[in-house]
Amino acid sequence: MKMWLLVSHLVIISFTTCLSEFTWYRRYGHGVSEEDKGFGPIFEEQPINTIYPEESPEGKVSLNCRARASPFPVYKWRMNNGDIDLTSDRYSMVGGNLVINNPDKQKDAGIYYCLASNNYGMVRSTEATLSFGYLDPFPPEERPEVRVKEGKGMVLLCDPPYHFPDDLSYRWLLNEFPVFITMDKRRFVSQTNGNLYIANVEASDKGNYSCFVSSPSITKSVFSKFIPLIPLPERTTKPYPADIVVQFKDIYALMGQNVTLECFALGNPVPDIRWRKVLEPMPSTAEISTSGAVLKIFNIQLEDEGTYECEAENNRGKDKHQARIYVQAFPEWVEHINDTEVDIGSDLYWPCVATGKPIPTIRWLKNGYAYHKGELRLYDVTFENAGMYQCIAENTHGAIYANAELKILALAPTFEMNPMKKKILAAKGGRVIIECKPKAAPKPKFSWSKGTEWLVNSSRILIWEDGSLEINNITRNDGGIYTCFAENNRGRANNTGTLVITDPTRIILAPINADITVGENATMQCAASFDPALDLTFIWSFNGYVIDFNKENIHYQRNFMLDSNGELLIRNAQLKHAGRYTCTAQTIVDNSSASADLVVRGPPGPPGGLRIEDIRATSVALTWSRGSDNHSPISKYTIQTKTILSDDWKDAKTDPPIIEGNMEAARAVDLIPWMEYEFRVVATNTLGIGEPSIPSNRIKTDGAAPNVAPSDVGGGGGSNRELTITWVPLSREYHYGNNFGYIVAFKPFDGEEWKKVTVTNPDTGRYVHKDETMRPSTAFQVKVKAFNNKGDGPYSLTAVINSAQDAPSEAPTEVGVKVLSSSEISVHWDHVVEKIVESYQIRYGLPMTKKQLHTEFKSPAKSTRPGWRTFCPDTQYFVEVRACNSAGCGPPSDMIETFTKKARESHLHLDSSKLPIHSVMMQVTFERNLLPSSLSTFHFRFYLLQPSKV
Repeated sequence: MKMWLLVSHLVIISFTTCLSEFTWYRRYGHGVSEEDKGFGPIFEEQPINTIYPEESPEGKVSLNCRARASPFPVYKWRMNNGDIDLTSDRYSMVGGNLVINNPDKQKDAGIYYCLASNNYGMVRSTEATLSFGYLDPFPPEERPEVRVKEGKGMVLLCDPPYHFPDDLSYRWLLNEFPVFITMDKRRFVSQTNGNLYIANVEASDKGNYSCFVSSPSITKSVFSKFIPLIPLPERTTKPYPADIVVQFKDIYALMGQNVTLECFALGNPVPDIRWRKVLEPMPSTAEISTSGAVLKIFNIQLEDEGTYECEAENNRGKDKHQARIYVQAFPEWVEHINDTEVDIGSDLYWPCVATGKPIPTIRWLKNGYAYHKGELRLYDVTFENAGMYQCIAENTHGAIYANAELKILALAPTFEMNPMKKKILAAKGGRVIIECKPKAAPKPKFSWSKGTEWLVNSSRILIWEDGSLEINNITRNDGGIYTCFAENNRGRANNTGTLVITDPTRIILAPINADITVGENATMQCAASFDPALDLTFIWSFNGYVIDFNKENIHYQRNFMLDSNGELLIRNAQLKHAGRYTCTAQTIVDNSSASADLVVRGPPGPPGGLRIEDIRATSVALTWSRGSDNHSPISKYTIQTKTILSDDWKDAKTDPPIIEGNMEAARAVDLIPWMEYEFRVVATNTLGIGEPSIPSNRIKTDGAAPNVAPSDVGGGGGSNRELTITWVPLSREYHYGNNFGYIVAFKPFDGEEWKKVTVTNPDTGRYVHKDETMRPSTAFQVKVKAFNNKGDGPYSLTAVINSAQDAPSEAPTEVGVKVLSSSEISVHWDHVVEKIVESYQIRYGLPMTKKQLHTEFKSPAKSTRPGWRTFCPDTQYFVEVRACNSAGCGPPSDMIETFTKKARESHLHLDSSKLPIHSVMMQVTFERNLLPSSLSTFHFRFYLLQPSKV
């Protein structure tokens, strides 16, 4: 009777029929009505692999399981495919979680899964393994000492104790805790077996070593007895070749994992270690440790699969090792099942596809029990097919679950949820589809009537399989009341709607083709007739895309001044506006369209496919493909260039000089050798210059010998026995090649043999030749030329310059000093006889600097009475004079002693208007400038000019 109540609202049938029809309902699943809002279990938390430390003080372990469902689910646990007795004190349930009290390795280690069920079905969780972790202590026996000759390689064995799981980490203690060995190129601790490797033993390695082992899974560490290591001294250590003792094996890695490869070699000297992937580039995520012994590949991918090689080498030899990494993948869904409702009696194909490496196999569970393998197809479904389904994709690396509920629908047709439209509009001469979509399961059969007339399929009338009615070439007589009848084995229903016929919408003024030039305006006309009871809307589209007049209002505008008119105005048309324009006159019933083409003529588009070929020193060959001529024939092309010396594009000289519009190749000539260039091509027609092509890749022209000589060659002067030659360096564009420099040639004016010197700095413009045998002021002919790796350029014009003069050999005489004031003196002397004097140097200083006068003053050669205002009052000074030229200064004159005058008092003026009462700030003006000096003294006197209240 309970089962009858569950589905009685679907159809009214006999009690005995119900009992017969619903014998499928045993434990899970049932038919569904519109009011059925329940659903089967959906896992939100599932058990995971767990390692329980055998020495754990907690005394319990928990495996999680939680699902949402309506009604609330019931949970059940299984271990190794056997039911767990939850009535036992050893087990308890917290929600869906299983708690095991006082876990025992012999009883509780195994594979667990959870079952969650309600009246819609049952689902099974992923499987989880409960393991017991342990790390035994090292044996108590003492370890024997190890003696090794210095320079030899050695290995200290860790030999870790029994343990689970196998995820240990290793370090080595030296003498005491917590002093750990630091790994470097000479010492290495393998994380595979824990052994300590030393490439060659040194005296400093002496000590006691202990292997320290940690298990992160159970957070426990143990260490071995100490192993004494005693290096044996050798008078001379013997070198020996690299020998790889830590090798990696072929491994299978899961995509996304981090992979570690170890490689270490003994040898003297310490070998260098290099890694590579054979015949392929190393993965971008690969990292090599500082010692070189460890290669880590993070987040390994399928393309990282391959053979990897480690090579160890020192100056005595090399050793290699190779192994392969195979990358595989955990299953991953490509397409999986989702909750589905199907009509009773229909067919179902439920796709469930996964990828992985190896390729996963597919198996199915229904309500937690094995059901099917491979592709799942159900035919003529019944209520017995309802329930919870699980698709499992699995390979050697694991399994993934997809859960879904299958509900079977069964109900008589009803229009309550989706009634027909009460009023349907259709245009005369057009086509209409009247939908009829009742809710029904199984799928009903449909029939139609107009008034009292039954409708059958004809050339104008078609009843679709989904129940819709299609009428073509509509006439006024087709208006009226239409009724749709739907019937299945559970009942029947009908619904009606009225079809109203309207006047059709027609384009009466269609747009016509237009031809304009860039920047001009164009008008596209469009007018339509339509049913006056309806609203008319005009929609314009350009090349199939509707024009948004809010965004495109700069170029597109409508003419709203005319009724029933959708005229389009295109302002300031650009090349991008050329194309097909379509006007659509639309009502809620029908629409009508007409199109026209707009041609916009303008400058050419950019040429394409630019290629640079046959690169020479001063020319290159260019080829390109023709761009759009934009409806005006291309008259010519222009090649433009840009170098690294400028950001500006310039027209290049070409061969032929004029590139006709039908050409697609030319040569750029008169280029600068050994210069980086970019090229582009620009097309021109009668309407203007078009857009340039995409610039070419940067190329460099071939080198050539320089053909330009340095300018402004000259020089002269300098220090004794020097010949100074100067010129203006050539700019970068004239270098023409690598190894650019200058050759400087010079000879005495009457000499015959040129002396040549090479200057390799391309930016220098000066060369100084020193020769102790060179006579002063000797005339030389000089010339300069440039060179590069391709050859030499031409010499410059020959210039005549003189070698440096000798410094004066006479000292000035009759030196005198006249004191003018407290800060000013005048010095005078007689000129020396030599003609090569260019200036005189006057040096002065205080008595304490008499031995090394430090202040200098240059006076023109013709002056004999320079005056200075840089002295301190009432101070003793010493003064001397030298004759100078470009080669230096001659001997000093006799030293003259002098005293400056005492300073007279300076008068201080105070501006009373700027002295507010009680102010301590004053503005001071001196009668004359006094030079600040640490030796200067200033005396001030103040007078009260008017009474003060203070």
